[in-house]
Order: sequence, then C-alpha cells, then structure tokens
Amino acid sequence: MRLNPLERKIFDIAVPVAQDLGLEMVYVKIGTEAEMQNLQIMAEDPATGRLGVDDCAKLSRALSATLDVEDPINGAYRLEVSSPGIDRPLTRLKDFETYSGHEAKVEMDMPDENGQKRFRGRLNGIKDNDILLNTNQGDIVIAFDSLAKAKLVLTDELIKATATK
Repeated sequence: MRLNPLERKIFDIAVPVAQDLGLEMVYVKIGTEAEMQNLQIMAEDPATGRLGVDDCAKLSRALSATLDVEDPINGAYRLEVSSPGIDRPLTRLKDFETYSGHEAKVEMDMPDENGQKRFRGRLNGIKDNDILLNTNQGDIVIAFDSLAKAKLVLTDELIKATATK
C-alpha cells in the first residue's frame, strides 16, 4: 500500500513507538476534517489482531510525545489511535496471507488490461509480492505494489473467525 511522503514519515516515526509497547503498526492516514488535520493511526497486538482501549491510550500518549518532538505535521492536528476492527484495512502483504479464505474488496491504483480497478472476492493468500484473489470472474493475481486500498468484507464467517482469536 502506498503512503504519501508525510504518511510514510509518520509511519516510520510511529513503528518503534508501537514496538516498544509490543504492538504492530497497521495504518497511517492523514486528512482534513472540519478544517483541522486528522491523523489516524491503527495498530494491533500481533497475538490477537486487536487493540484494546488501554493499549490505544498508551499508544496515543507515547505517539503524542514523540510527534511533539519530531514535529512532522505543520500546524494543529487531531490524533486518533484505534484498532483496525473486524473489517480491517489490509495494508501489509502478510495481511493477505493471514486473512486468506476471507472476502475482501481490493482497489488498484490503475485499471488492469480489461479496464477494471476494483475487485471483490475471496483471498487466496500471496505468491511472492502478489495477492491471489478468487472473484466471480475467476482467479486473479494483483501486484501488492499496485494497490490503492484493500479491506476485509464484514461477513458472518469473518466474525466467527475473529471471535476465536
């Protein structure tokens, strides 16, 4: 998944902070909401794939302090730290392997040779740096580097699978 240069810088700053707390970074997004910059950070406990309220608070405090020192964002911003949730974004290559067998929506940066850039189907894992997806049109291979965004689809099967983690 591609991050803009500011998101990449923030991600790189946040990774060691999260690791010090035993967490993994999942997602960084910066945007504007109500005329204020909004910095959204998603992280997880690698053992559970979740992030509890207490861990959100710990990570938020630690990131606030680090971001105040590093100062990568011009002006005021609001920091949101959260769990990726059940219908999580798929941002790392390993996510496509971890959630193999589950339904996902995938969007590419540019359309494929048939003019399609959005797909929905069952994840079939990864091969090298490619994502394997079974769609209504058959099996397709999508280069991880060509992704604009990807997200799990909330299904009863996914709810059951994540409830046992």
